[in-house]
Amino acid sequence: MSRPYETLLAKGEDRRQRILAVAERLLARNGWRGTSLAQIAKEAGVTPAGLLHHFESKEQLLNAVLDARDEDDAVHADYQSGDLITEISRVPQRFDRAPELVGTFTVLLVENIAPDAPLHDRLHKRYRAAIDILTGNIESGQRHGKYRPDCDAATKAVEILAFINGMETLWLLDPSIPLTEAFRGYAESLAADLAPRSST
Repeated sequence: MSRPYETLLAKGEDRRQRILAVAERLLARNGWRGTSLAQIAKEAGVTPAGLLHHFESKEQLLNAVLDARDEDDAVHADYQSGDLITEISRVPQRFDRAPELVGTFTVLLVENIAPDAPLHDRLHKRYRAAIDILTGNIESGQRHGKYRPDCDAATKAVEILAFINGMETLWLLDPSIPLTEAFRGYAESLAADLAPRSST
């Protein structure tokens, strides 16, 4: 039998997740400039005060949305120690699993390009961290003879990230594009490009 306090905590977490889900949907559609806390509260079925109980400001809510994207990546992707080609082939699963997160992230990224935007620093650090992880993965493959040593790992990492981000944007414009085939084709061409050159 659950205690009243535990029930209250569970209800609070449910409400928090509902607010986050609504925020993701509205931010993907209207951007952060075009989405107010009052709109989010109304669609989530809570009062503005109830929303502020869980998220003290719009910026805190925006960061919570990005946290959700980071958590999703951490659970479902392993670019650090996993096989790079396999991980890239699996990216389309994110579009099926969490379409709102894909849309929200892309919109927030574009809206926060300016250095004085509220999420600019966080998104820039995230981009740099992603480049470093991909670079490290390729360099590790080079040390173990899996990838050709004459490939510039940092440049290739930028290319990979540009492909993924570009595909996310194209998908938002046209959800009917053949994502799985495009990612599979890119992964295959990347594998061929990184493969050690035959000495014969």
